[in-house]
Amino acid sequence: MRVRDETIAGMLLARLGDDRPGLRSRERTWTWDEVVRESAARASLARGLRREGRPFHIGVLLENVPEYVLWLGAAALSGATLVGINTTRTGSALEREVRHTDLQLVVTDRAGLELLGGLDIGVPRDRFLLIDDDAYATTVEAHACEPRPDDSITPRTQMLLLFTSGTTGASKAARCSQGRLAELGRDNSAKYDVKRDDISYCPMPLFHGNALMALWAPSLAVGATVVLGRFSASGFMPDVRFYGATFFTYVGKAIGYVLATPERPDDADNTLTHGFGTEASPEDKREFLRRFGAKLVEGYGSSESAGMIKRVPGTPPTAFGKPARDGVRIVDPETRETCAPAVLDEHGRVTNAEAAIGEIVDVDGAGRFEGYYNNPDADAERVRHGWYWTGDLGYVDGDGFLYFGGRSGDWIRVDSENISALLTQNVVRRHPKIVDAVAFGVPDPRSGDQVMAAIEIPDGVEFDDLDLPAFLAAQDDLGTKGAPRFVRVSHALPTTGSGKLKKKEMQLEGWRTADPVHRWAGRGTPEYTLMTDADKAALRAEFTAAGRRRFLP
Repeated sequence: MRVRDETIAGMLLARLGDDRPGLRSRERTWTWDEVVRESAARASLARGLRREGRPFHIGVLLENVPEYVLWLGAAALSGATLVGINTTRTGSALEREVRHTDLQLVVTDRAGLELLGGLDIGVPRDRFLLIDDDAYATTVEAHACEPRPDDSITPRTQMLLLFTSGTTGASKAARCSQGRLAELGRDNSAKYDVKRDDISYCPMPLFHGNALMALWAPSLAVGATVVLGRFSASGFMPDVRFYGATFFTYVGKAIGYVLATPERPDDADNTLTHGFGTEASPEDKREFLRRFGAKLVEGYGSSESAGMIKRVPGTPPTAFGKPARDGVRIVDPETRETCAPAVLDEHGRVTNAEAAIGEIVDVDGAGRFEGYYNNPDADAERVRHGWYWTGDLGYVDGDGFLYFGGRSGDWIRVDSENISALLTQNVVRRHPKIVDAVAFGVPDPRSGDQVMAAIEIPDGVEFDDLDLPAFLAAQDDLGTKGAPRFVRVSHALPTTGSGKLKKKEMQLEGWRTADPVHRWAGRGTPEYTLMTDADKAALRAEFTAAGRRRFLP
């Protein structure tokens, strides 16, 4: 039994004969036994289509539909690597990411085929499997077989390539082996209290590490039921009630969006007991418990690493926990010296930031890091001096509790997706009437960041002359989350003595600058309105209400 648990393939085979529901959609339920057998048929299909001499990589471009889960199982049993393609990417950015991973096959639907249409991803049309094609079900059925793992599978067999983001702007696909994912399944089922009788609701996209490492793998490990959804604030609780969900995962502002729905007398009339995620404020966690009766647990991790911090009793609401081992430290990136303990004021703000805030590292973590696919420069950025460097900032208080301090590098955390500031900046700079531009992240009043751009336009040109919403909508490589929420407009942005824009200064000022700032609410097609003093005061009040006033200087 122990051998089975060392790989995802083994965990799946351990579910043969298990009649408990393993997967549910609104249309159908599969037992765990059926999940394994359906996965085996797709694994047989993949083996038959495999071409020797190149990596056995299968791209999946789908929403949260049952086929995605069945192809996860197919990859595990066949020894293939599943590459989850981000459905929010578009244009040349999508083309670069997909082409980077050397796919043999693409599993998608007609909508995905249209998204990829015209892009050179290195996969010919006859290597696409469309799940909504009339012949697809018949093809899968023809490959039905007794489930078995490929003979080549070991715990080191690569199972996933998970796209993340780096400071260089190059594609980064984090490797995750079957052994690592199986270990995360075992550990996280205990850490997040996922049990066999749980119904695990997955509203987060399956191309995201949160859905796979914090929900799918733990549910597989204990035999809990996985149910699929697509997050929307209005649809969240109806899904929970339809499935009888008890556990769920979230990222970013999802909790804030749910709490923004009108309160109802029957909010607490649901089956939820607990959830796990990142970037929910302490106030949101308390309010979620009050309204819906479910406890939220926050944690720290990434596609590249996990298990660096442990949650212990007495952890302050804004802390992640304590370092899981002695090697997890906060250090000065230049000297590699351990930073001083943080001194916090009555509002929880660090009063000795220069001495206390540093990069989160694991001095023993280089061996645990599995690397990025075909990106030695990114590997070298993560492993230096024999240490694993997270690229994240943090600090430790006098009691040893670790807090997140932000993200180093030129990336912006939007709805738990890393958005390239450089990409947004370059897109905005394309505008024929914009002289120069810079993009950066500014704090969101609930969690994470929002994208802000500062633009310089010639004298005689006004913001309305740019028709910026139409221009951004025409940029196919910007994606759905890269459009700036705030736009600072100036005829002379501040520069250094060498003529470079003072990006850090503008980022610190954010929307509080004296220059005109136009704001987009962040839903639908961008539409910008000029912020008034009253608008800025209201936004400050949002930070205060969410307990994030410390993020505003």
